[in-house]
Amino acid sequence: MSGRPAVLFPLFAGLETLAGIGPKTAQTLQALNVLAPRDLLMLLPVSGIDRQLRNTVLGADLPRVVTVPVQIGQHRAPRQKGRPYRVDVSDAQTTFQAVFFHARGEYVQKLLPTGQRRILSGKAEFFDGIVQMPHPDHVVAEQNVSQIPEFEPVYPLTAGLTQKTLQKAIASALERLPEFSEWIDPAHCVAAQWPSFKEAVQTAHHPRSDADVAATAVARQRLAYDEFFAHQLTLALARQIEMRRPGQPSKGTGTLQSSVLAALPYTPTNAQNKAISEISDDMGRSHRMHRLLQGDVGSGKTLVAFFALLIAIEAGGQGALMAPTEILARQHLESLQPLAETAGVVLEVLTGRDKGAERAAKLAALARGDIHILVGTHAVFQKDVVFSDLRIAVIDEQHRFGVRQRLELGEKGTATDVLVMTATPIPRSLEMAQYGDMDVSVLDEKPAGRKPISTAMISVARLDEVGARLRSAIDQGRQCYWVCPLVDESEVSDLTAAEERFKALRAVLGEKDVGLVHGQMPVQEKDAAMAAFVAGHTKILVATTVIEVGVNVPNATIMVIERAESFGLAQLHQLRGRVGRGSEESTCLLLYQAPLSQTGQRRLEVLRETNDGFRIAEVDLNMRGAGDLIGTAQSGLPRFWIADLENQTGLMRTAKSDARTLLAMDPDLTSARGQAARTLLWFMRQDEAIRLISVG
Repeated sequence: MSGRPAVLFPLFAGLETLAGIGPKTAQTLQALNVLAPRDLLMLLPVSGIDRQLRNTVLGADLPRVVTVPVQIGQHRAPRQKGRPYRVDVSDAQTTFQAVFFHARGEYVQKLLPTGQRRILSGKAEFFDGIVQMPHPDHVVAEQNVSQIPEFEPVYPLTAGLTQKTLQKAIASALERLPEFSEWIDPAHCVAAQWPSFKEAVQTAHHPRSDADVAATAVARQRLAYDEFFAHQLTLALARQIEMRRPGQPSKGTGTLQSSVLAALPYTPTNAQNKAISEISDDMGRSHRMHRLLQGDVGSGKTLVAFFALLIAIEAGGQGALMAPTEILARQHLESLQPLAETAGVVLEVLTGRDKGAERAAKLAALARGDIHILVGTHAVFQKDVVFSDLRIAVIDEQHRFGVRQRLELGEKGTATDVLVMTATPIPRSLEMAQYGDMDVSVLDEKPAGRKPISTAMISVARLDEVGARLRSAIDQGRQCYWVCPLVDESEVSDLTAAEERFKALRAVLGEKDVGLVHGQMPVQEKDAAMAAFVAGHTKILVATTVIEVGVNVPNATIMVIERAESFGLAQLHQLRGRVGRGSEESTCLLLYQAPLSQTGQRRLEVLRETNDGFRIAEVDLNMRGAGDLIGTAQSGLPRFWIADLENQTGLMRTAKSDARTLLAMDPDLTSARGQAARTLLWFMRQDEAIRLISVG
């Protein structure tokens, strides 16, 4: 794709080319992410001020901005330094005062000449029983009333920037806005009654009432859609390139799958069966699979992923399963090893810990094809790791993979299918924004026999009762996790909290029954502590961080989360999902420090009310917003100027289907509408898409 279209050059020129902007203001604007005139067009007013003309300040709900014609009366210069300068003015029904602080007398006399008429617009308020207007925003002769906007837009500011400077710069940027050819499906534009792009931008910057500043205003809806559409085009292009790359059909024979099924102590859920068949269909096609598998805690994602790996092996290839941390990689190994042995499948793990001869031996076996499934961390994708025939890569992902990483990953095998698993249910809007290039399978039911976990909120003041409860659970042969609070960012103080809790619990419950795991421990000690808990030698496991607890212990039926208010909702839900994995009733105790903040209270109550991870994810999104939910910088999530991920899911859905439809009809964007869409991609700074078009 050739360079930026010439029609956009003025919008991407330096900010200093705009009226009233010098180097210093250009520097200041960077704090608002404004780097070019184009960005000023996307910086919309956040509110507005009603300056409609009225004949008197009487009856106005003060304090508020009023605009009134007045007759100018007596000037009252201050008698002593530091006092305000006052001018009596009369509107149609009453007299009030215009007030100036630190003002020079001749300036005020020139501004408000006694005996003449002027229109004042500014904030009027009561002070000492009379109405005052300190420093009016506008003072104009009656014939110049049109100089005062009836509704004045208010823009977001940053230190060192005024509304006046910003409004002047935006007006200057608006003069450069050309008419673009339309990139939206014309039928859609008519149905939604949307104006052209140019008209929408102009209308959004010249609101006439509060309704025009709302996200629901037609002009803003159109611009939000344009942002979504550009972003979804990028994802659709990435998907198209993946689809164009020749895949290698992997058709399973069913032999390994049926031997594993026969060995399972339970029947897979309908949701699991459906996901397995979707994956099997994808893998059998001649283009690459690009699928997201999302499910709630304990919905059985690992089993589905294992079946996907088995299909690759049945077809004569190999599979890789990649986890974000070493502990999770080893956990996958342990949970899948018995099933692999049943089917006679060779499973190995490769992490950063493998060195020297041991690593070399694994790599040689992998290259020969003797290892069927390789489980590991990012180490799986180092240069010297060569597969004999890698058919599928399963990524157990925790928001660490953007679109670009997914594209790079596919380059490891000649035609590798990609299955991304996410353990946190993702709200629909974020799923479309982040994984819009993928097909999605959802596991929305729990395996039979899983009992819901009862959740209770208990104040830290009642710690003694909790201790007694644990004692009786242990006497009945149960086990318990005790997660310590996140004290602050430093692991050291987290550690102190855990060690103190560990000592206190040992004093109450006995030395041999309590184990401890934390991030500072040497790996061997950590593994030993986990192993002792898994084997049932220790009854209570005190742990600092979430990830350390990523194990499956069916006999653990109590999860205590201390200072639960310091954790995020998704994190609490993940932690709770560590119990309830056996056939016994399980409990999660949320210990909180009173008094709770309003959001802390809401978080814990939502958790108490529901075990549904998808509902929890939606609440989490509404409470925290998309950026906080997954840390935008890491997530490959777009930053939108106007579009609102949380509240405009419907617009995003339409944009996604429109983007896919356009590319299906015009894969290289060469038609008139395709060319217009290219201009949109350049305007919206979708560099990734532009790169993809030139690559594709």
